[in-house]
Amino acid sequence: MTDSAATLLRTAAELDAYAPAATAYAPAATAYAPAATAGSTADAPRARPERAVVMTMGALHEGHASLIRAARAVVGPAGQVVVTVFVNPLQFGEAADLDRYPRTLDADLALAGAAGGDAVFAPSADEVYPGGEPQVRISAGPMGERLEGASRPGHFDGMLTVVAKLLHLTRPGLAFYGQKDAQQLALIRRMVRDLNFPVEIVGVETAREPDGLALSSRNRFLDAHERHTALALSRALFAARDRLAAQQALHARALSGGVGEGRAAGLIRLGEARLAADAQAVARARPDGGPAAVRAAARAVLDDAAAEQPPLALDYVALVDPADFTEFPDDRTDGEAVLAVAARVGATRLIDNIPLTFGATT
Repeated sequence: MTDSAATLLRTAAELDAYAPAATAYAPAATAYAPAATAGSTADAPRARPERAVVMTMGALHEGHASLIRAARAVVGPAGQVVVTVFVNPLQFGEAADLDRYPRTLDADLALAGAAGGDAVFAPSADEVYPGGEPQVRISAGPMGERLEGASRPGHFDGMLTVVAKLLHLTRPGLAFYGQKDAQQLALIRRMVRDLNFPVEIVGVETAREPDGLALSSRNRFLDAHERHTALALSRALFAARDRLAAQQALHARALSGGVGEGRAAGLIRLGEARLAADAQAVARARPDGGPAAVRAAARAVLDDAAAEQPPLALDYVALVDPADFTEFPDDRTDGEAVLAVAARVGATRLIDNIPLTFGATT
């Protein structure tokens, strides 16, 4: 990391010509074998990537800094980390939302440099879309019509179109995205796989405030009372995670201790009601923790927040398969899932999610 600001690049030509003085390209002689990450197109070792890209719409915060640090850790001091800053008009349904989005380029340059970024590529709309909005765009398909896509029609088509263009312009070996935008990350991985982009997509864990609120550029629009209400999003996710963990711990006890309904009945006959209830809970614990119970735990927190002042206006809470964002079935007993939530507090719309693993008993 450095105290100096990242270099500002405005055009693709400047980006093509750029090489940082202190970290001139010096690819390692050894082959680089990318991790088995969904969305990677490389099946065999390739030359160590010289460039990693972190795509943003600006208004950078600690969450973006964590992505930049992750990129720097992978490419090392000989590589190059480029941060893109572009407020993409194709992702906004209303002009007012586009105009309201914060723009803090000077601060972005300072933060990017401090986190380990070499350059900030901040092109104009004319540079990205010469001649106006593109007539040919990338369709997000059925996955892009679910959850966020249903709430914001066309959003993911615009997102994938600009990501594709920026991947072509920046030509990275690796691209880093936050898990906070889980559906976006899943769609980018799918696009890269389906269209054979020569880049590895790396997801980075959601960065949070000490009280659990997911870091977002939109948090700056919340006043103190709204921010208090907004904490319900992360509380709901953590409640669901804890419910799943508790249920799976009970199931593990049942497997290891031979606890059954017979023991519970015996304790009842001995007048040990509390111990009997515990034994009964262990005996009846489902191995997957119960998708319906996980949803209910999150919903209870969100319902309470709807009665606060200011209230939380829920858009959706959904337990989905991370591969395609279809609903995770109640009768499924194992596998990976994402619990996602979106809600509005005052005039600000917020999203959050958490990955969950069903079927784990240890």
